[in-house]
Amino acid sequence: MGEGILAVAKGLLEAGVSYVGGYQGAPISHLMDVFGDAHEILGELGVYFENSASEATAAAMLAASVNYPMRGAVTFKSTVGTNVASDALANLSSGGVTGGALIIVGEDYGEGSSIMQERSHAFAMKSQMWLLDPRPNLTAIVNAVQNGFELSEASNTPVMLELRLRSCHLHGQFEARDNRSPAMLVREAVENPKRDLGRIVLPPASFVHEDEKVKSRWPAAVEFIVENKMNETFGPVDGDVGLIVQGGLYNTLNRAQELLGCSDAFGNTDLPVYVMNVTYPVVDQEILEFCSGKQAVLLLEEGQPDFIEQNLHAILRRADCSTILHGKDLLALAGEYTAQVVTGGVAAFLDRYAPEHIRHRPDLLLDPSDPASPIAPRAEVDAVLPRPPGFCTGCPERPIFSALKLAEEEIGNHHISADIGCHLFSINAPFDIGATTMGYGLGSAGASALNSSDAERRTIAVMGDGGFWHNGLTSGVGNAVFNQSDQLLVVVDNAYSAATGGQDLLSSEADNPNRSTRHAIEAAVRGVGVEWVETVNDTYDVDTLKKTFIEALTTEEKGPKVIVAQSECQLNLQRRVKPQRVKDVEAGNRVVEERFGIDPETCTGDHACIRISGCPSLSITANPDPMRTSPVATILNSCVGCGVCGANAHAASLCPSFYRTEVVHNPKWIERMRARSRHWLTLRLSKGIERRAARYEPVTP
Repeated sequence: MGEGILAVAKGLLEAGVSYVGGYQGAPISHLMDVFGDAHEILGELGVYFENSASEATAAAMLAASVNYPMRGAVTFKSTVGTNVASDALANLSSGGVTGGALIIVGEDYGEGSSIMQERSHAFAMKSQMWLLDPRPNLTAIVNAVQNGFELSEASNTPVMLELRLRSCHLHGQFEARDNRSPAMLVREAVENPKRDLGRIVLPPASFVHEDEKVKSRWPAAVEFIVENKMNETFGPVDGDVGLIVQGGLYNTLNRAQELLGCSDAFGNTDLPVYVMNVTYPVVDQEILEFCSGKQAVLLLEEGQPDFIEQNLHAILRRADCSTILHGKDLLALAGEYTAQVVTGGVAAFLDRYAPEHIRHRPDLLLDPSDPASPIAPRAEVDAVLPRPPGFCTGCPERPIFSALKLAEEEIGNHHISADIGCHLFSINAPFDIGATTMGYGLGSAGASALNSSDAERRTIAVMGDGGFWHNGLTSGVGNAVFNQSDQLLVVVDNAYSAATGGQDLLSSEADNPNRSTRHAIEAAVRGVGVEWVETVNDTYDVDTLKKTFIEALTTEEKGPKVIVAQSECQLNLQRRVKPQRVKDVEAGNRVVEERFGIDPETCTGDHACIRISGCPSLSITANPDPMRTSPVATILNSCVGCGVCGANAHAASLCPSFYRTEVVHNPKWIERMRARSRHWLTLRLSKGIERRAARYEPVTP
């Protein structure tokens, strides 16, 4: 029992995988974490695993399967990871493989995505790689892993296994089999080297590869898909209408049918359904057999372009099949196919051809303007405040952008090139920093064209430590040195690849027994030729950061400048210290927690502290002074005591209402006595003030 990612991991071990690599990224990061934690099991089986430096590094690992009968798997986020890996994948698909090669991509498309909206299908088509899209079912996912390797070996072609967001985190159960040691260990391949000139991608072999793809590999793939029934059909054999669906959308389709009354929760449908667990290549004969004798068929293909719909139209028309094919004429042209979208499309299709199959109409089909609709607006749009993503409470990246904003108040605004990572949240309020983002580790390269020796201001680029080691050192820093760019690069070093789940990096400070860490970013940039480098090892020191920014942006020294801003990711820090703090308190040990507060009597209510910080713990509350109506600032209990609010107040010369206090658990006896004395003295000194204040308070009748 478990979730989809664990099923994939178990499927790989059951299939006898020899090596696994990859780069973390939603929604597939957890697969890397699982294998990273399973080094003892991998060692027993003889499986090699590595955290690759990038998706390109991971994809290039599959070269091991070109000449050796070793099954290899790599994983990364699509489509951005596929883009990074494209050079290696294109060469791999050209030369072909001997051992099974599986590329497990986390298809990050739809409303839960964190990237641009694109699909993996186009890459599979252009490189002639077979694309699996299994039903969101743990047994189907495990079978797809096994079949993927066998399909790859049968057709000498790398196979992409596409896992959508919901498939990755779907919970269920499947029948497990024993783990298998690899048929060939990496050690055995190293000790018995092989080469095949015909597999190396160089003319004239590369010309032969293209011919081989179509004449040999494709027919072999189709034969394997048909013989192993990788695509599935559900429902009655015959029917006047039918539904064709990508495997990953099957659960949503069945839910839509259930709402319309033509299926139940277990997939017992009244309509013939053809599930494409392999979306490329399309098996012409299976499509024709399914469509034969039907008046009309509805295809559910998520996203654009409509590759499958075009393919199916060509198959039906070439065979002179009279079946009418509907798709995006009845469904959304683009975007995620949610239950609402699919239910509406299936209902429109059945209304036209088989209305008797609609046994009830769910409220989901009502017009959104109808109050009975579950998606009808429940409040005025203007009354609902937007909730864009932002930094966590205590995030060490927040003060970096506070300091930059304060520096710009003195020396003017600059063009800022953003990058992928948590620091990209700075594009939102209250910082409103960043003009473009071009890809992971490309913050510096994104500002490279804006390099003018005549300009009075420098451009600023931002990059995280994850992006720096992924791509930024060469494409950003090295490029800036080579072209003598006068830009300022800010490397946000929070000690982890934080945005993808807190994985270690080359520059991480953790003692990792399986990885080499503690390689300083400053040493790396100096190694490629940067001369002006400053490392600020406490990003919560806003004043120091502000002065460093001003110096870097105003110095007469030419050439690239780098500021490395270091402080540990607060999420990882709290995951480490909170459990230990709870244990210490329960054990009776003295524990001190730092907290910050705001004196409501001193706060002026201008809220400048919130405008330059945006910390979720900073909020507003009612003014205790009856003569003032504007709310005052307050700090909520979610505060982790990072101190950035007070540092901002000091650096920006704001009001002195911030104070720092200590919460002591299990205090010593002398601390208890001191607290009692202070409490008694405070009460005695405040009695006169309270009596005088009572004279002016209104009398309640």
